[in-house]
Amino acid sequence: MNKVHHSAYELLQNIPNSATILIGGFGTAGQPAELIDILIETGAKDLTIVCNNAGNGDYGLAKLLKAGCVRKMVCSFPRQADSYVFDELYRAGKVELELVPQGNLACRIQAAGMGLGAVFTPTGFGTLLAEGKETRHIDGKDYVLEYPIKADFALIKAHKGDRWGNLVYNKAARNFGPIMAMAATTTIAQVAEVVELGELDPEHIITPGIFVNHVVQI
Repeated sequence: MNKVHHSAYELLQNIPNSATILIGGFGTAGQPAELIDILIETGAKDLTIVCNNAGNGDYGLAKLLKAGCVRKMVCSFPRQADSYVFDELYRAGKVELELVPQGNLACRIQAAGMGLGAVFTPTGFGTLLAEGKETRHIDGKDYVLEYPIKADFALIKAHKGDRWGNLVYNKAARNFGPIMAMAATTTIAQVAEVVELGELDPEHIITPGIFVNHVVQI
């Protein structure tokens, strides 16, 4: 079994228009920017992107938005000091936004990876984010029903990987990568280094290869 692929373009050109894609990263930390650049080259359009934020400057995810590839963003932090690309597109009505509190975003992605039908969370209850959603009073507290966020593809960045797809991360760059790998039909991981089987300490492997379809060294 060898999940290492030598052409990221060949992998990403299989992503169809209108696909839903989970993209790892907390800001630029752990963002698979090189995979995003290659995704732009494939010409995919009308994508739904699920990420923690909506891009920084003209880099990575912001570049994908600027290229006109994204129809909808699902994220927690769409606006920050350098989110001018998203701001301009949103104000012009060229991109949709689903705002999800960060804890709920992680919980909903994790729920998809765990095969849960839905989760009840107190976050968002009584706010605009809960409008039209089922609520329930449980053990003295109010909750909102939220559904899992599943995706066709996940693009994540890890530090090292082996040919079976086992991954380790570099500190905070780990962020959403592990749960996104679990929640997508196809997971593509870019790594800085591909190592031989046995070189990764089993106790340090964060994402087991069972959740990874392809590994690309970049």
